[in-house]
Amino acid sequence: MKIKWLLFFVVTAASFTATAQITGKIWPIEKANTWYDHHKWLSGADYIPATAINQLEMWQADTFDPVTIDKELGWAESIGFNTMRVFLHSIAWKEDPAGFKKRMDQFLTIASKHKIEPMFVFFDDCWNKVPKAGRQPEPKTGIHNSGWMQDPGQPASNDPNNFPGLEKYVTDVLKTFAHDKRILLWDLYNEPGNSGKRDSSLPLLRKVFEWARAVNPDQPISAGLWNWEYEKLNSFQALNSDVITYHDYDEPAQHLRVIQLLKTFGRPLICTEYMARLRNSRFQNVMPILKKENVGAINWGFVSGKTNTIYAWDTPIKDGSQPVEWFHDIFTKDGKPYKQEEVDLIKKMNK
Repeated sequence: MKIKWLLFFVVTAASFTATAQITGKIWPIEKANTWYDHHKWLSGADYIPATAINQLEMWQADTFDPVTIDKELGWAESIGFNTMRVFLHSIAWKEDPAGFKKRMDQFLTIASKHKIEPMFVFFDDCWNKVPKAGRQPEPKTGIHNSGWMQDPGQPASNDPNNFPGLEKYVTDVLKTFAHDKRILLWDLYNEPGNSGKRDSSLPLLRKVFEWARAVNPDQPISAGLWNWEYEKLNSFQALNSDVITYHDYDEPAQHLRVIQLLKTFGRPLICTEYMARLRNSRFQNVMPILKKENVGAINWGFVSGKTNTIYAWDTPIKDGSQPVEWFHDIFTKDGKPYKQEEVDLIKKMNK
């Protein structure tokens, strides 16, 4: 069923006229591929420090933790990772625009020290609906991502009255870092339509692409494909992204088929979420495929911490005991590999 939906999406997207769908000036295919060819094969993880439960705790002044970030990005460097996907949050900027950008710059300095070019994510439709500034909640025992916050939230993302403030946020951040060579890519919207929003996220998705195109940063922009049933969202994302990014937590055969179909767009591919061990999406069986197909490989989860992503999405463990097998993540809080054979493979893939 998934492949049928994907094939339908690819054919449908190809049939739309550029004038009806494209916002601003997308990179020519040749430029996108030249940009991609100038990089080593991209590999990394979706990253948040073990000491943060969500994006706000990562970026707010009181809880920003450069010491832990430096330590953990050192672990990433040690296994050959050269990128990390990192979520921002509009509320952290709204509370302190200058300080927020200063902390972004500090993060980039640390990442550059470890030879890592991160990509930054602006908006997000996943998990908790009402983000608030200040002290963030404590993790709920044994529950995956119990404190992660949507951005700008629900129903906030559907209210056009919020768009001018969000435009100021996106524009300010992009203008500040538009020519920063330490940044790999801008991921404008994580999983638009999730949390039951579906096509109601399309207006904000369109706007964030408009705002980004108006700034015209040196780095490419994208928004990752993730649910093949969302025809309108998928078509807009694919036709407006300089580089095609996507999520896939399926087993190898299905994942490979997705890659083959997405290659028909002719643009570089980066998988910005994969690796859920209980779904048979593992480093051992998916990462070699991604490298062979020259697709960037960014798995969800790096260090086991307050996000609780060692637990599966819909399988809480009430007493907080260790699951039989971790769902995501590579390292324990003290830097020990969860599975040494996985770390050995990652090092081998990254030479």
